[in-house]
Amino acid sequence: MSAETSPQPLITRRVSRRVGSSLLLRRSSRLTLPVLLCCAALLWLSPFIWMLSSAFSESSFSPNMASMLPRFPLTLDNFRQAWQSADWLRLYANTLFFAFGTFLVQLVTIITAGYVFAYHQFRGKQTLFYLLLIQLMIMPVIMMVPNMMILKQIGLLNTLTGTMMPYFASAFGVFLMRQAFLSIPREIEEAALMEGCRWWQVVFRVLIPMSWPAILAFATVSITYHWNEYLWPLMVLNDPDKQVLTVGLVSFAMGAESGGQWGLITAGTLMVCLPLMLAFILFQKQFLKSFGFSGIK
Repeated sequence: MSAETSPQPLITRRVSRRVGSSLLLRRSSRLTLPVLLCCAALLWLSPFIWMLSSAFSESSFSPNMASMLPRFPLTLDNFRQAWQSADWLRLYANTLFFAFGTFLVQLVTIITAGYVFAYHQFRGKQTLFYLLLIQLMIMPVIMMVPNMMILKQIGLLNTLTGTMMPYFASAFGVFLMRQAFLSIPREIEEAALMEGCRWWQVVFRVLIPMSWPAILAFATVSITYHWNEYLWPLMVLNDPDKQVLTVGLVSFAMGAESGGQWGLITAGTLMVCLPLMLAFILFQKQFLKSFGFSGIK
């Protein structure tokens, strides 16, 4: 009597194979995104890694000068020579005055305008606000020549104050502060007014302390932008004593590039980037928290 073959083991094998292949597919899909992100991060960081390697390496003409690995022995001679080749203290002072001075004036204008657009009602308010937002679509390069003509007429050409003036009003900052003020309950402002506070007391004692995340987010964007600004200071400032870091770095790099001194160029570039990198490392948690609370992601 012949025994019949049961199909149950065959079905079990097929099911186990399908389950195993699905698990393998899930694991591979989970690993794909991290691997792609790591490759993209490495590609993005490769110029910075090469800059670090060249800045701390001794020779710029070695056969492996394009390698991202440092060439031993490591040295600080490139930084010493770069520091002696330009007036970095004056460049830092001019850049600090330009970046932080612009931000402080912007802080007054954007807080005042943001408060008006958030809490006050007047005819044409929405139209004026939409016109303000349209300004975000205008490229700053388009306004450079008209701004230069205005600065020449008022006698502020080739001055740091004149360089700062076109940035005193920020449409992005006004929009950001308006949104921050709108997120605060209107009853808080009304209660402060009923207690006898004037409008400026309400702004500086009530609304600003509750809007620090938005202010810190705007400070990050504004200071970083003006620290890296190059074309506008190049067009306006002709006096070498009034140049900012970006313009001074290009002048320094042109002289070093003629001799092929890439170590000096990368060292000078690191000296320009270092303050912003240190600020981000020290206040990283505050920066990320401010962007999260302000809704900029």
